[in-house]
Amino acid sequence: MASLQGRKALVTGASGGLGAHFARVLARNGAIVAVAARRLEDCARVVAEIADQGGKGIAVALDVRSARSVEQALGEAEAEIGPLDILINNAGIAETAPWLSVSEEAFERILDTNLKGAYRVATGFARLAKARAEPASIVNIASILGLAVTGQVGPYAVSKAGLVQMTRSMALEWARYGIRVNALCPGYVETDINRDFFATEPGQAIIRRIPQRRLGQMADLDGALLLLAGAAGAYITGTTLAVDGGHLLAPL
Repeated sequence: MASLQGRKALVTGASGGLGAHFARVLARNGAIVAVAARRLEDCARVVAEIADQGGKGIAVALDVRSARSVEQALGEAEAEIGPLDILINNAGIAETAPWLSVSEEAFERILDTNLKGAYRVATGFARLAKARAEPASIVNIASILGLAVTGQVGPYAVSKAGLVQMTRSMALEWARYGIRVNALCPGYVETDINRDFFATEPGQAIIRRIPQRRLGQMADLDGALLLLAGAAGAYITGTTLAVDGGHLLAPL
């Protein structure tokens, strides 16, 4: 039931990191994937990696902060690979600062990308799926910081908490159209960006607070992603699935 053969997926924020990983996972499991982000050259690199693994994909320019860009990206993806029925809403940014140092511009920038950007893509995608009256799945990539808090990342946590609640609200309204909407909430996952930090003593201290005593690896998210995106999760909607090594059970 993990097979996505014949499915057409769009992954936002897919030029690198988790988004690129999600695109590769979907392609390995049979989906044709539109790899979407602002950096088109990096998207093309991910598409080439997918092709090297025997999968199929296209690169699509997408800035989730622009309604026009979202509309164009959805139209281009459907024109090239066919009707989309999976959306992985992954695009996001984060900044580290205490609340009293957060400018209004920074706050707006984070919410515009992480929350409003997800809204723009999800609603555009859902309109297309509703018009076709065909089942579809949206997976919003939130975070355990949308379910609990820690210091220095206030706007990011607010944006992800909003995304979790938006997921529930969309799932309630769109279930009648056959559109499932769920949120995947990763814990701390090792990437090229954070690897050096987690090698430091403060980083190691965070790892010691995770009940499994390790960082997540990107592959740890694969099962949850495929469950929520594919046929195995056909009766799952409006749920929030944390993949965090038990981190929410302990102080963050």
